Amino acid sequence: MTALMHSDLPVPKTVLYCASPDIVGTPFYLMERLDGRIFGDATLPGIAPSERRDIYLEMARVMAVLHSLNTSTLGLDDYGKTGNYFQRQVARWRQQWMNSKTHENRELDTLIAWLSDNVPEENVRALVHGDFKLNNLMFHPVEPRVIAVLDWELSTLGNPLADLAFNCAAWRAMPDEFGGIRGLDLAGLGIPTELEFVAHYRDSGGNPSGLSPFHFAFSFMRWSVIFEGIAARARHGNAVNSRAQTVGALAAPMALRGLEALQ
Repeated sequence: MTALMHSDLPVPKTVLYCASPDIVGTPFYLMERLDGRIFGDATLPGIAPSERRDIYLEMARVMAVLHSLNTSTLGLDDYGKTGNYFQRQVARWRQQWMNSKTHENRELDTLIAWLSDNVPEENVRALVHGDFKLNNLMFHPVEPRVIAVLDWELSTLGNPLADLAFNCAAWRAMPDEFGGIRGLDLAGLGIPTELEFVAHYRDSGGNPSGLSPFHFAFSFMRWSVIFEGIAARARHGNAVNSRAQTVGALAAPMALRGLEALQ
């Protein structure tokens, strides 16, 4: 992500890159330290409703900036494979599910089968984050302004609608489903609706044209496979997180949310 330092996208500057694996066992880089706020709770407790709204709209704006970047100018035209992004992604996540499967999840099987048979045609290729959500953004200490987009491990060239739908999953999941905001008093909290959020993304330069049930179903499929992987590690005693078994149990409701999106 060094190439992004000179763009309008806020990312920490790279201080040092070491290509040798001799020091820590793998190539690594150091980035500048920034002082700011990272919100782990989508309801933003302790924040005034007016600022909550501004924080959400800022998230939409920054995502639009990301998807509007000129990858040729940034020298990132070879950052991802060519071809249909979703076709590759569905196949990859299907394989992930097969590799981690320790029990049956018929809803997830049904969801993956539908997605495999209904991959849309594509003519869009942009820089996508792959994990664009609230807690991967650092905000200014006192302003509702993003000062850093973090955790780029899943970034590549692909379809920006994957990021948009993944980000919008919070509006479609319940609070006990990994911190969704569905069913909450969004107006009282000051949180924009999903439609307002997508509209602000559009008005900020993003292009939500073509956003469809497929994209939301794909997002929940990803979540379900991720949770199934956590559940598998918990069963094998390899999970790092002490809450792995509880978190892993979310695989089933996430698959159901994906099927719900298709309705």
